[in-house]
Amino acid sequence: MAMLPFRPTPFFRNKNRAFWYLQIGGWAGVTLFRAASALVNSQPLDFLVLILIGSITGFSISLVFSVIYRMLIDRRPLVTWGVTAVVLAVGVGLYAFVDSWVISLYSDRETGLLQRFFSYFYLDLTLLGAWSALYYAINYYLQVERQADQLERLEAQATAAQLAMLRYQLNPHFLFNTLNSISTLVLLKQTEPANAMLTRLSSFLRHTLLTQPTGKVTLDQEIETLKLYLGIERMRFEERLRTDFQIEPAAREAMLPAMLLQPLVENAIKYAVSQQEEGAKISIAARVVGPQLRVTVSDTGPGLNASGQRHRLPGAMTGEGRTESTGVGLANIRDRLVQAYGDAQLFEIRTPPEGGFTVVIELPFEDIDSEEAASAGSPQVKPESMKPETAPAVKSTVAAPTNAARVPLPGFERPIGSKI
Repeated sequence: MAMLPFRPTPFFRNKNRAFWYLQIGGWAGVTLFRAASALVNSQPLDFLVLILIGSITGFSISLVFSVIYRMLIDRRPLVTWGVTAVVLAVGVGLYAFVDSWVISLYSDRETGLLQRFFSYFYLDLTLLGAWSALYYAINYYLQVERQADQLERLEAQATAAQLAMLRYQLNPHFLFNTLNSISTLVLLKQTEPANAMLTRLSSFLRHTLLTQPTGKVTLDQEIETLKLYLGIERMRFEERLRTDFQIEPAAREAMLPAMLLQPLVENAIKYAVSQQEEGAKISIAARVVGPQLRVTVSDTGPGLNASGQRHRLPGAMTGEGRTESTGVGLANIRDRLVQAYGDAQLFEIRTPPEGGFTVVIELPFEDIDSEEAASAGSPQVKPESMKPETAPAVKSTVAAPTNAARVPLPGFERPIGSKI
């Protein structure tokens, strides 16, 4: 499709310029119409001077009308239309008087000035009445358009604010447990693991703060963020936390809301890893299915079938039924997907009879190029650019834990089934 060599702009973007275009063009058209009518009726050429005088008079009176109407348009309807009727009657009377007086100077017919006045009054009333109606119609249309734009901006701001609120609902249990772990390591004078955990926490929090609350990141960036988070949690749970990433290459450049998957992994750690002595395995898979991106987060925990281990639906979606849960994890993701994609998304929970818990998310596939075009080139922050050089890399597969990572932390060696 051929592109235009210029970018068209709305006609009424500059209201002042649009008014003068319409004003000059309209009265020029009236003048040409009257001149053509006079020539068709075999009027002499000097009669065109009278037509020009009449057009200049109407042009000037309509300019006065525009000043008065501008002050009346925001008044109460009774005041607006009452004063408009009076102003229109006076303007039409003045216009008809000038027309009849000029014609009386030109014509030799013995027609009274009053008779000429009434003959021109109806013609001028039609002309100035149409001008007034068009003036109000255009301005009311522009007011409606402006109010619609304001409403659209307010709705966009409200949506952005709601997305930001949902985005900032970071589970306080994670921060509390991590800071408590760091404090315990410091008290035990285990400076190396404490420094490593603090570095990973600072990298993770720095990424969450620098990423735009309502923005999107690539799936590859989201996975890097998850690795930062899992690196912190792995220092707490050691070999009990096992992870597996199965990300198709085509899905790595797909765009999705930032920090969308972290609550799912946190939910799996809370209800699967921490509830079993042997821990659990958390799997994150992503692939492109037609025009959709499908992301699956699953665990090998007890699932919904074990009594007291997780919410029963719809409690898992609403946060109801358990006092120790913040209730913002799964419901947060569901609300963010609805806000970002409407009905074009899927959020599904699966609970196999043999145990485990799976969350499937499907959303429209968007790569970084289409997202930049849609968001007018808004920059995306890459996790790699924000990770300190001293931050240890977190691998997607569990490596053998170091001696520092195996230091038992008081408060975390609890009976199975206790809550963290």
